[in-house]
Amino acid sequence: MIYLDNAATTWPKPLPVVRAMDEALRRYGANPGRGGHSMGLAASQEVYRCRETAARLFHLSDPSGVIFTLNCTMALNMVLKGLLRTGGRAVVSSLEHNAVMRPLNALSTSGPIYDVARVAEGDDDATVEAFRRCIRPSTRVIVCTHASNVFGTRLPIRRLGQLAREYGLPFVVDAAQTGGVLPIDMEEDNIHFLCLAGHKGLYGPMGTGMLLCRGSYWLPPFIEGGTGSRSLELVQPSDLPDRLESGTPNTPGICGLRAGMELVLSRSPQRIARQESALMCRLYRRVKEVPRIRLYTGMPELERSAPVLSLNVEGYGSEKTAALLNRQGIAVRAGLHCAPCAHQHYGTLPGGTVRFAPSLFTTEAEIDRVGDVLEQLAKNSEKSLQS
Repeated sequence: MIYLDNAATTWPKPLPVVRAMDEALRRYGANPGRGGHSMGLAASQEVYRCRETAARLFHLSDPSGVIFTLNCTMALNMVLKGLLRTGGRAVVSSLEHNAVMRPLNALSTSGPIYDVARVAEGDDDATVEAFRRCIRPSTRVIVCTHASNVFGTRLPIRRLGQLAREYGLPFVVDAAQTGGVLPIDMEEDNIHFLCLAGHKGLYGPMGTGMLLCRGSYWLPPFIEGGTGSRSLELVQPSDLPDRLESGTPNTPGICGLRAGMELVLSRSPQRIARQESALMCRLYRRVKEVPRIRLYTGMPELERSAPVLSLNVEGYGSEKTAALLNRQGIAVRAGLHCAPCAHQHYGTLPGGTVRFAPSLFTTEAEIDRVGDVLEQLAKNSEKSLQS
């Protein structure tokens, strides 16, 4: 199989990730932080090692600010429902995933509590000014995706972080699509809450995610329960990470996630980004002149795009194209990708697009094969319409 659905979940998982999870099940099977015996202490140490690795990768000074979640969606819910629990508005981009928009919609009990800044592809000045125009006295947070999960369009998060600093607002970044792929520096980018998917560009297993917290903005507990600390008190501990983590953690998944992040660090996000971007540019060049193939963005070059490419073959719906690709052993994702806002922005509603997303394991030969199949599909589409 040529697997190009890495924007949903990376596959295959690196062998070090598989080994780390196997070792965790064999050697660290006790609850971390819940027992004074040697296995429990060893599990605690392994979990903390993952916090340290995440802090190193994303330039967070205090590893205790690394909170483990089920996924990026959970992290975003924790932040948005925490920061806006007493009211106020959010500023979001026009490319947001439902992981941002649905929590905000749920909070909008008497009308929308968010303002949408239209992203100007290739024009960071216009994008930043669009965010600035949305800020009003009731604004409590700026939240945006680092890059569209559908079209790859990058947002200027460093400049948006500066804008948040100028207005004294917390800055939340949805890095589900870019964590491990594009460089992120929480200090330099002025990110207060970084939401991450462990199972994508960090090469960890499904069911792992992280919320990285920096600064003094307070998030209340999302759930309460056992933390292994201050157990005599009925009030949830106030310190991180215990304030935002309750119950037994996914220790094998966390160990696998650490191994994935170590791999990313050893390769460097910059190198991974260049490699994957070159592959998507190769596919773009291969199909841009093919009749009946519709592209929606410019060349997915690294300066303005994450390594993701969306297209359609005229005459076929996106789901039909994906099914035909699957018959040729090519795995992609079609439809709306849980991001109707992005599709509305690019005019691809209601049918959506076919999305291609590589990983560090994707080869040029695989991309060339995909190009050949797409060209043949476009020819077949034209013939079917003429018959």
